[in-house]
Amino acid sequence: MALSSRTGYALGGDDLPRDTSGGTGLGDPVFPALGNTGYRVAAYLLDFTYHADTGLVDARATLTIRATERLAGFSLDLLGPEVDAVWVGRRKARYEQQPEKLLITPSTALPAGARTTVRVHYRADPRKLSFPSNGWVPTDDGFATAPQPDLARTVFPCNDHPSDKADFTIRVTAPDGLTGVATGSLIATDKKGDGTTTWTYRSKHPVATELVQVSVGEYKVVDRAGPHGLPLRDVVPVARAEALEPALSLTPAQLGWIEQRLGGFPFETYGILPANTDAANAFDFTGLETQTLTVYKPNYLLQKESAIGSHMMHELVHSWFGNLVSPATWADLWLNEGHADYYGLLYRYERGWPDSLGLTSMEARMKDVYSRGDQWRRDAGPVAAPTAANLFHGQRYTGGVLVLYALWSLVGEEVFQRIERAFLDRHRHSSASTKDYIAMASETSGQDLSGFLDEWLYGTKTPRMPGHPDWVVTPPAATARRQPHLSKDAASATLCCSPHA
Repeated sequence: MALSSRTGYALGGDDLPRDTSGGTGLGDPVFPALGNTGYRVAAYLLDFTYHADTGLVDARATLTIRATERLAGFSLDLLGPEVDAVWVGRRKARYEQQPEKLLITPSTALPAGARTTVRVHYRADPRKLSFPSNGWVPTDDGFATAPQPDLARTVFPCNDHPSDKADFTIRVTAPDGLTGVATGSLIATDKKGDGTTTWTYRSKHPVATELVQVSVGEYKVVDRAGPHGLPLRDVVPVARAEALEPALSLTPAQLGWIEQRLGGFPFETYGILPANTDAANAFDFTGLETQTLTVYKPNYLLQKESAIGSHMMHELVHSWFGNLVSPATWADLWLNEGHADYYGLLYRYERGWPDSLGLTSMEARMKDVYSRGDQWRRDAGPVAAPTAANLFHGQRYTGGVLVLYALWSLVGEEVFQRIERAFLDRHRHSSASTKDYIAMASETSGQDLSGFLDEWLYGTKTPRMPGHPDWVVTPPAATARRQPHLSKDAASATLCCSPHA
């Protein structure tokens, strides 16, 4: 049996029976060890205190959970931070820090259906626990977070899976001169007498752990109005505010364009956070759709509109596909990325912005992607069957667009848009699977599309494109073509310049 280095309590073996511990993971097809089946999280209260002199963060995470079975013990996902103490309810609990799990044994077992709180005190060093192996992004004046896909567990203890969305309240304390920001709306500011200020944010709607943003820096908060009075807030490094304003001012018109297609914006606010770092290895994506506050590399946003507009649309679309409706498993990632690329490309071509291939229409782009279909299926599997190694391959991005284009070609624009909105309406503020999307497409169109979409999403060969019998798939190479590993959104950083595009 193992001994907790923090408490000295004996854990493991008979102290944590397998049938009453919620198991070792949720069995996700891509990340099977993530999560725990023994409980659901209703709410998180996160409390971060940033020490500018050391760069360290003291933190407390309080989870309100409901047991789904009798629990003599259970686990939280946690990787990296050092735990100092754990409470279940009002009583101190035994715990053991394993490499990727925090095992907790309450003083008494939790009955099935019981609701209680779990409080964890811990410490983190964002400079040591930095992206891409961790979700902390050290910046010149603080930090930001990049939790996708499985890195929220490096920032706070959690049930780190998008199927278990919860309400979030986040408190950020930092020295005067710095500003703390987070997912949700600002509900309180408390300027203390010790030279620090605490900002409290609360989400109006459930958030997946992979979409939580927390940041500290020398920021200026820029408020503006979006369509229908939607409050927008951009969180901008003070020294870069003027230079970044041309890009940030594009958001209201972009919102107006996408709302015509997907309906009203689904959250209480939206904005952009250009994290204050130019370090090449700070994070290897261009933008990440953390809920209500998308984080970007600041220098990327200094380009002209034709270079950044389609990608900004990509990230904005994630507010619907990915945030409003999260993937039920990570095998369903194409629902997020395929849709974000689909509307991002439409936005690009409608404005006459050529892509890196010189193409200026969706049809021309899809014909080119179609020709690569068998190669991509050989290299990265079917669109809806990723592995951890190829999760962010272009197959989930423009490969996903090709599936949506095939569906659009079969059913037409009017039915396609009804499918999109019906899917979002039915699963709003929840999670949904590829199977759910196929079912909605069949129900809304009035025809059984399961065979058609199964072939496109899971087949090892590229099907015929409806309406384009002349399109040809290039035979795949005898050996897989080596492709650079892509992190979040790299495959669509400009929606034209991907190595796979």
